[in-house]
Amino acid sequence: MARTPSRPVGTVTRGTTHPNRLRRMDRWIAERHGRALRAAAAPVAVDLGYGAAPWTAVELLHRLRTAAPDVRVVGIEIDPARVAGAQPYEEEGLAFRLGGFEVPTDRPPLLIRAANVLRQYDEDQVAEVWQRLCARLAPEGLLVEGTCDEIGRRHVWVALGPEGPQTVTFATRLGSLDQPSDLAERLPKALIHRNVPGEPVHAFLRDFDRAWAAAAPYASYGARQRWIRTVRALGADWPVVDRSSRWRQGEVTVAWGALAPRTASA
Repeated sequence: MARTPSRPVGTVTRGTTHPNRLRRMDRWIAERHGRALRAAAAPVAVDLGYGAAPWTAVELLHRLRTAAPDVRVVGIEIDPARVAGAQPYEEEGLAFRLGGFEVPTDRPPLLIRAANVLRQYDEDQVAEVWQRLCARLAPEGLLVEGTCDEIGRRHVWVALGPEGPQTVTFATRLGSLDQPSDLAERLPKALIHRNVPGEPVHAFLRDFDRAWAAAAPYASYGARQRWIRTVRALGADWPVVDRSSRWRQGEVTVAWGALAPRTASA
């Protein structure tokens, strides 16, 4: 049976949500984690903190099913009114449940997606939340935690396995980008206060902007070609771990260890 805690762990978020807001993250998850979802028997995915409306959970179900037809999605919210408001949208494979960081599912999920949830928390709370969520994952599970703007043009997320953080992905609508450091305002909570001299993420964004400027001649071929050239150059000094097929989507994924905070939080 599902866990039913007497009091969900966490605090109520603002609940801001919009249809199609998390499309970039969802596409990445389907590509990155689709094989694991297909290989599992009755895999469970969680949309943690879906907000004041259920759109992101509904979309997650349908996007993941393009990669894994048997996946089930559980939308979890800490606000009882939001759960009650979402339940009319339940369908085969999609349920909504009251809960928080304890993740009350009947079996360990193979995916937990937590988008725009930790933004309101203090930086020194992030590691504990990550640890709690990763402990709920199935052995081959994935936690994806990050932040995006209101309509999903700019997004940065961290991917974690049961053992901890693995990668950081930057994703954007290329036509809206002036320079890569525009993404700094959407860094997840673990990194957003570290965009200062002396920290790796600051050096990364600095080098990203320099590579973007150097690739300016490719802009005549379109923003996508400029981005691809930029990421290829960036990979000479930074551990870029994805392929050009993802760069074409306006993405780049870097090993977590290269961007992890250098100093303890204040």
